[in-house]
Amino acid sequence: AFTHVFTFGPTFRAENSQSRRHLAEFYMVEAELSFTESLQDIMQVMEDLFKTATNTVLSKCPRDVELFHKYVAPAQKVINVTGKSCNPFMHFGGISYNEAVEILKRASQTFTFKPEWGSDLQTEHEKYLVKHCGEVPVFVINYPYDLKPFYMRDNEDEPQHTVAAVDLLVPGIGELCGGSLREERLPFLESRLQRLELADAYQWYLDLRKFGSVPHGGFGMGFERYLQYILGVDNIKDVIPFPRFPHSCLL
Repeated sequence: AFTHVFTFGPTFRAENSQSRRHLAEFYMVEAELSFTESLQDIMQVMEDLFKTATNTVLSKCPRDVELFHKYVAPAQKVINVTGKSCNPFMHFGGISYNEAVEILKRASQTFTFKPEWGSDLQTEHEKYLVKHCGEVPVFVINYPYDLKPFYMRDNEDEPQHTVAAVDLLVPGIGELCGGSLREERLPFLESRLQRLELADAYQWYLDLRKFGSVPHGGFGMGFERYLQYILGVDNIKDVIPFPRFPHSCLL
């Protein structure tokens, strides 16, 4: 009944992430589009959301933004963030996961984590890819099947076997948004959940497909990371009034 829906509220991270871009509790914008079978549709909404929100912030809160850019963020970084990213005529870059791995393997830079097909992209990899593509936001699409959750749509592209997933990488931060087309085909879901021995736990999810659904997809954008990016703030704990992170609540 509702083809375009979104939520905006608290989200909780299970793993013990200790970094300048992770919190234990953060806010996330999550959007879902029905009647789409194109990853490009999802990417377009991601791009439009980012540009519209940023242009609104810059036009309605110029003094606040100027304060950050004067006392917090280096001038050159601000030019990259506000100038390039918010230009409505500038299209974000786009590469496949396969291309990303090849770019990383050819890099003269030595990485802590060796880039290999089938391994997740680390923050150092994401930042290099953004730099390689000209310091503009970059979409990376079609990740390996075994890397992503069961609900992402199978591309049926043997032998590599990927899913229709997308991450948006931005300068200085790395991943800002993550999304995918959802697997709407019941047999594909049943087969994968059985292999993972999760069929019983996710019977309720299978019922959503069994009793009616449509092709759809969506994404999430971390709000604090977004603020980090547009304001040039180095540590995510500085863009939220009461940051919660592992071991920060000492009782």
